[in-house]
Amino acid sequence: TCLDVRRHPAPTSSWKQEGAKRGRRMSFGTATKACKNAWIAAASQRRRETIGNAAGTKPTKHFVRMHPARVAMGRRECAVGAVAQQINDAPASVSEAFERCKAEGKVAFVPFLCAGDPDLETTKEAIKILDRAGATVIELGVPYSDPLADGPTIQAAATRALSKGCPMESVLNMLAEVSPHIKAPIVMFTYFNPIMAMGCENFCKRAVEAGAKGLLVPDLPMEETQLIRPDATAAGLQMVLLATPVTPLERMKKIAELTEGFMYLVSVTGVTGARVSIADNVGTLVKTIKEASNKPVAVGFGISTPEHVKKVVSWGADGVIVGSALVRTLGEAPSPEEGLAAMQALTEDLVSAL
Repeated sequence: TCLDVRRHPAPTSSWKQEGAKRGRRMSFGTATKACKNAWIAAASQRRRETIGNAAGTKPTKHFVRMHPARVAMGRRECAVGAVAQQINDAPASVSEAFERCKAEGKVAFVPFLCAGDPDLETTKEAIKILDRAGATVIELGVPYSDPLADGPTIQAAATRALSKGCPMESVLNMLAEVSPHIKAPIVMFTYFNPIMAMGCENFCKRAVEAGAKGLLVPDLPMEETQLIRPDATAAGLQMVLLATPVTPLERMKKIAELTEGFMYLVSVTGVTGARVSIADNVGTLVKTIKEASNKPVAVGFGISTPEHVKKVVSWGADGVIVGSALVRTLGEAPSPEEGLAAMQALTEDLVSAL
């Protein structure tokens, strides 16, 4: 912007005089700033005179100049308000997201991402893509150095993310930036050690402030979830629990009673990872759980194709969870742009099978 100060000369302490007094040449940046300040001062004087003449009183009592930062803040608030208006029908909780699916006669789609792979900016864009493509709930995995429940694909993704520096705080900051722009509730998928490092109460508060609605801690058995459940409940995080094909029936019923949002039913014994086929006996488990509890049941581990999705839907499951296939597609692509495009295409194929 060109600042024309010819009509309104600066006060006597102009930038040229200041430079002469100090006996040295001022830098271009300093000179420009000083010149701009002189112009602002002259413009301020004109406004004071105009307001004072109109009011017939001392002008200095009537002059108020808005700070540029406040103007910018107002613009940002307007932008945020517009986004909030666009997503004001977003589910308030994980439970509500599943309830809406059921009311519409749909099966929930729950994708999983490993935060920070290939980088947090790409993760942010991937979350937006999944949300637009039809995700009901999104699981956001926090990379951890010893992910016991995860298979080679997600372990490799976590290793790549950690090698670039992806601590919990950075994940939460990224989530805080993207959560106002999506409808799908976020479930934080994290092992317990990173939570302990922050402190349970602090983590739960920070997660909710960042926009998370749920929490899944795969290395905490049902009894030990009490280590964090009070803090999660107080903060407003729903605790999602896991059950496996070898979980005794009575214990499975107890897990179904305590889980919040939905019950995560592992389709196979072992770790996560895409598989050629998924076991048919899981369909019997889904039916058994649904007869014993009214909690939604979502099936995960090993689901990677539209055919797998159709099979899980035929079992009567309330949701389908897909992780490794999406993580591999995004993280192992030649570039983030290609990874995002391929992940979107896969997501659309999977959602079309619901």
